[in-house]
This record gives sequence, C-alpha cells and structure tokens, in this order.
Amino acid sequence: MPLRAADLGPLSVGAEETEMTRTASLRDDEVLMKTSAGTARHAISLIDLTDLSEDRTSSGIDALCKRAAEYGTAAVCVWPEYVARCVDLLDGADVGVATVINFPKGNQQIGVVLDQTLTALSDGANEIDVVLPYKMFRNGDVKPTASLIEAVGDIIAPPGVLKVILETGELDNEAIRSAAELAVGLGADFIKTSTGKTDVSATLGAARIILEVIAATDRAVGIKPSGGIRSFDDAVGYLNLAEEVMGPDWATRSTFRFGASGLLDALLAET
Repeated sequence: MPLRAADLGPLSVGAEETEMTRTASLRDDEVLMKTSAGTARHAISLIDLTDLSEDRTSSGIDALCKRAAEYGTAAVCVWPEYVARCVDLLDGADVGVATVINFPKGNQQIGVVLDQTLTALSDGANEIDVVLPYKMFRNGDVKPTASLIEAVGDIIAPPGVLKVILETGELDNEAIRSAAELAVGLGADFIKTSTGKTDVSATLGAARIILEVIAATDRAVGIKPSGGIRSFDDAVGYLNLAEEVMGPDWATRSTFRFGASGLLDALLAET
C-alpha cells in the first residue's frame, strides 16, 4: 500500500524551510514577470515606431502603421513622402505621425528645410523631428544654427510637436549640453539624441546630459533616445535613468519617446 503524505507526519524543520524558500522564490519570480511585462507594455506605448531605411517600400510603411495601431505605440516616424499615407492608414488610431526634416546630415539650406516642414505639416504630420545643424554648431556657428531651429519651430503650431535631433555621437559632452540648452531655449518640445545614421547613436551618457538640461528648465520638455536601442534591457536602462533624474512616473508619451524600429519585437517578447 503506497504511503500518503499524511502518513509521514509533519515535515521536518529543514523540509519546511526548503518548501517556504521554494514558495517565496516562485512568488518573487511571479512579481518579476509581472513587473517586466508591465515595464515592457509601458515602453511599447512610448515608441515612435520608425522606418527610415534606404530601401523602404510602401508595403513596409503599411505594415509599420498596422503594427503601430495594433500595439498602441506613441507614433510612427517615416520619411516625408510617406506622411500622407500614414495619416490615412492611422485615421482613428491614437498614434501620431512624425517625420524627419534636414535629415540625416543636418546641412540643408534653411529655405529647403522650411519647405520640407510646411509640406509635411500640410500632409498631416503632427510631429517634426528636425536635425540641428550639428557640424555648424560644433564649429561655433551658433547663430545660423539657432535661426534654423527657431524658424522651424515658428511654423509648427500647437498641438504640433517639435523634436530637435542633436546627433550626440558627433558632439562632445560640453557641446551636447550646449546644444540641448539651445534647443530648449528655442522652444523644442523634445530633445532627440540621434538620427541613427552615424557610428555612435544614443548613449546613456548623452541622455543623462540632456535630462539634466531638461530638469533645469521651467517648462515641460521631453527626451527621445534614438538609434541602437534594440533590447528590453536597453529600454529599461533609459527608463531607469529618466526616473533617477526626473522622478517616478515622469516618462509618459508627452515627455519620453524611444526612436526605434526593432525594439517593439523585443518588448513584445516580455509581455
């Protein structure tokens, strides 16, 4: 006749401790899983789902918009010629349409940049990511740099969003801070780290400098780490940094975005 657990009497102290440890460990794992899933879902809601590839296609843009609407990302970010298409595809969805201007080298003439901006706004873009003329700024030509950013900002009427791309991988820390301060002073709604088209894209060090500048201003300004952010751990690193500098619950759609194309899949794997 097989023995039953009751026939064995009470568990020994050692066995009880082992069972308690195992149960606690399982509970910790469950909490961790829930926390990871919640963090992943929150991060998804902050993504500007991006396709700025050289080989982009209309079908790829359609798929991008479909995924953005399905998973509730903050926005899509596409080349200017796809803005109107995205606006149509995302009609009724709570997903913004962003485009890039003066991209990626930041060296276009101000007239061209303004024409691009006006066309994008006319096509329905509600978020403009403009590259700061970083080579000019790096060389000390601050006034023409400021004139371009100011001119773009002047034609983006609220609730339009102006994101200024610093290209932090091409600037030293002092220049990153100065460029961020300039952009904030000119009315930028977001400071974006990078185009994703240079050897060095977003880094936690550059993001920290930008957040310190934002923390010192007296109005709401957001940050958009962009380029090379591909994993759940990458996303958590930036969110933790934002919480450290700006406080808990600061990172919302109105203050924090991830510029990324491959991050969505990594986050979905955590949910």
